[in-house]
Amino acid sequence: MPLTFDEIKQRFQYEQANPVVPKTREEMPPTYESITDEWLTDVLAKNVVGAEVISHELGPEDNGTSNRRRIKVTWNQAGRDAALVEKLFCKGTQSLESRYMLGMNEGVQAEVNFYNVLYPEVGVIAPPPLFARYDEKTLNSIVVLEDLADQVTFPTMETDLSFEHCQSQMRLLAQLHSKYYQSPELEDRLSIFSKWETFFRITAIDAGFEDSCIRGFTQAEAVIPPRLFSREPEVWPATLKAADMHETMPRGITHNDVHLKNWFIRPDGEMGINDWQNTSRGNGSRDLAYCISTAVVPEKRRDWECELLKYYIEEFASRGGPQLEFDTVFKWYRQQLFAALAWWSGTLGQPPEAPAMQPAETSLEFIRRICVAIDDLDALDSFK
Repeated sequence: MPLTFDEIKQRFQYEQANPVVPKTREEMPPTYESITDEWLTDVLAKNVVGAEVISHELGPEDNGTSNRRRIKVTWNQAGRDAALVEKLFCKGTQSLESRYMLGMNEGVQAEVNFYNVLYPEVGVIAPPPLFARYDEKTLNSIVVLEDLADQVTFPTMETDLSFEHCQSQMRLLAQLHSKYYQSPELEDRLSIFSKWETFFRITAIDAGFEDSCIRGFTQAEAVIPPRLFSREPEVWPATLKAADMHETMPRGITHNDVHLKNWFIRPDGEMGINDWQNTSRGNGSRDLAYCISTAVVPEKRRDWECELLKYYIEEFASRGGPQLEFDTVFKWYRQQLFAALAWWSGTLGQPPEAPAMQPAETSLEFIRRICVAIDDLDALDSFK
């Protein structure tokens, strides 16, 4: 059962009043500043005889939905001889705000469980994990990844993806979605991941994101096609319908936050993806709508979307999934655009006192791209 705001706050305050100095992997760092060389040694070199971290350096703070930090590690000779990783990228929920945003909908657990359970099995391109753990009582968490900053390119809003890049995205999503498609494991060992409609409704209703979504849509009027904006009262009900559809749709494992800035490009041109804190059990059409509508500008999306959906269907079948009907996938694609929109109208419309999750210009551009797709495809009428 997800925790309430009051429960999260009380447990956070207790943790802060009784801080630990972490020395072993079983102890959760309450802050990045509390991390010790001993903790890093146990986390990174438990099975390497003689290896020790002799110093480490924290990078700048980077806070959004999660608390992120880079760490530069210096090893002793045994660690250097073993070529242990020196550059780390860490994600955690060390602030009360992050535990609110990711605690009620079980996003804290989702990313840790992805790296500990799914990453070794699904065969998708993602940052290699070195350690992942969360405390189910306090919702403190930390994921330690190899820092890929010097090895890959992270897209910005100015990045102009090619058709081949977008095909790579479709291959990754087909691999992810097909792996456990309608598998009995979804109701067994993989039930540690929330159902998507539950994740969405807790975020929207219980955690109060609904008001932010409605407010953000209004604030973004300048970038929304007038025809769509004139039907504003229909948008949020359509969003809830799009989420609730997953109750009866075939399920697999889905990422659910596949916007352009969460991807990276390897030197060979293949795309990989970060930020698995929305991992759920749902239908892959949510990822398709979200990915295609935000990856490129509307002009390219119009030219490529049908080809990309057909390519995804082929890849999905070739990786063990059934042969999906294009008309069905296309209809679901149109409908799931609303759930994608909510993640950005809600980000733009956050109350002033809430921590900024993304720059306003990023939210506005993604809202523009998704809303143009909704308007182009008459998606509001796709539920009839």
